[in-house]
Amino acid sequence: MPPTQSHPEGEILPPPPNTIPVEGYAPPEAYSPEQVRRRRQFSVWDPRSAPGTYLLIAINVAVYLWMCFHHVDPSNPSEAALLHYGANNTWDVLHGQWYRLLTATFVHVGWIHIGTNMWCLWNLGILGEPLIGPWGMVAVYMITGIAGNLLSMATDVFLYLFVGRDTRVLFGVGAGASGAVFGIAGILIVLLSNRRLPFPWTELKRLRSSVVKFAAINLVIGLSTALPYVNIGIRIDNSAHIGGFLSGLALGAPLLPRMTAGREAYLSRQKVTFAVACLILALFGYWVASLA
Repeated sequence: MPPTQSHPEGEILPPPPNTIPVEGYAPPEAYSPEQVRRRRQFSVWDPRSAPGTYLLIAINVAVYLWMCFHHVDPSNPSEAALLHYGANNTWDVLHGQWYRLLTATFVHVGWIHIGTNMWCLWNLGILGEPLIGPWGMVAVYMITGIAGNLLSMATDVFLYLFVGRDTRVLFGVGAGASGAVFGIAGILIVLLSNRRLPFPWTELKRLRSSVVKFAAINLVIGLSTALPYVNIGIRIDNSAHIGGFLSGLALGAPLLPRMTAGREAYLSRQKVTFAVACLILALFGYWVASLA
């Protein structure tokens, strides 16, 4: 990462390979019986096995390639280029460009950044999509990604208002899917706690433990870069990681009781949960903007 104020949300370590479910990993009520039947015919490498996850990866890769085709440096994009293609910036968001809270989750700071984030997204998506469905995966990615960027913006504003930090902090550029990746990890930790899922409890605990370790290790790595004597060449946006992770945990809590209550009941609970989450994020963003 160049010595500028641009920062990815973090180049995070992938979860262990054994978190990928074996062939025939049957989803619960997020899928219809016909979708279950079709999904069991596909390997995890087939996009039809997890269409929501592969759709998100395709959008991220398409944005990165679009940037490269327009002569953006593939390994060291400038701040101006990142902003042009939708990266997050507190100052711009506070002046009306709220769309950046979402678009920044699809913009990456170089090929290493997108490579590590997409690898993590694929691992967690293959595991998580059977538990929330394809559109649920897309919704969780967007909601937790926005939540992470909102917390990052709020941190900038509070540092400026109450700590007196240099106003240049408001012009830092943030980009990356890692806040959303942490959000997916958060919701998985909650949903894999359901003992009523049609899998051995020992296997569910093993999978949940792998996700917990993945989240803990990467949060520690991110937080360590904030120490003055640690310099790995990049600035990791820990606020975005924490915001994504906490919002993922929060989304999972109301879904947990309805996972095995029937397809319609589960999908209805998803819709209500995601709608309420969007309302809360909007109110939180409005409050932060009013402080600034």
